Amino acid sequence: MTADFDTAVATLRVPGMGTEAVAPFLANLVELTRPRRVLEVGMGYTTPFLAAALERVSRRVQQESSALAAKTRSYLSSGAPLDDAWLRAEPPLAAPASYLEPYRPVFAAVDDGSIPESSARQVARVLDELGLAHRVTVVDAPLRACDAALPPGFEPIDLAWVDAWDCLYFLDHFLDRVNPQGGVVVLHYLMTYPEGEAILRYLAGLQRSNPAELEVLNLLEPHKLRQNSVTMIRRTGGRPPRYAGPGGRIRYDDELTDAARAQAARTYRAQREQEEAK
Repeated sequence: MTADFDTAVATLRVPGMGTEAVAPFLANLVELTRPRRVLEVGMGYTTPFLAAALERVSRRVQQESSALAAKTRSYLSSGAPLDDAWLRAEPPLAAPASYLEPYRPVFAAVDDGSIPESSARQVARVLDELGLAHRVTVVDAPLRACDAALPPGFEPIDLAWVDAWDCLYFLDHFLDRVNPQGGVVVLHYLMTYPEGEAILRYLAGLQRSNPAELEVLNLLEPHKLRQNSVTMIRRTGGRPPRYAGPGGRIRYDDELTDAARAQAARTYRAQREQEEAK
């Protein structure tokens, strides 16, 4: 983050909303999981953090794709098998299969402006100031009426941040639309008050009725009286990829080599097309 970014987003900070630590946490979550479809319910201080993180990751993926293709090409041209030196070269530890499709994330932010103390109505100005408006599709509607305004093909959702009273509605109507291959939902402030705890009990019931499909973690900010927690849900319906064997040793098998070859070919083809279009 830059000083200009900090100055711009400070105008969106509402102390009573309690998102001063959550906003950078969400940005780091974007950098960690690299979601392709992001949904925010309840705009404000967190919105530019999410948008800026998606911008950074988009640039980084493009750079990594070029470097990955370059280091792979040297192996393919010489006929040498992939090895630990290839693995450690920039970008280190990269999985070629993750770079086969262009990274073009879509971010929809839903808010109807019905909370007077919210800074939601000022978000568009800050995004413009930061040059991030192109990263966000703003949906001026409540969650219950937002479907028609969501971007085309906005499913499955890879990351959802819900900072609104509609948490229960989200669980009933949107949880099934979260990516079963590890999609993440972050819900704000369900701990330490009766209504939120009731939703947590409801969520525990969903876990019991859908064994092995949901992981749930509650994180408390113990120094705060309210707006003091996040609840994280990770969908686990799909089997995660396994790249390594015992001890974390990478298997340099045909599947990995084929993915690396395909990624290199796709990247160089896209580069040629860009050069021809100039």
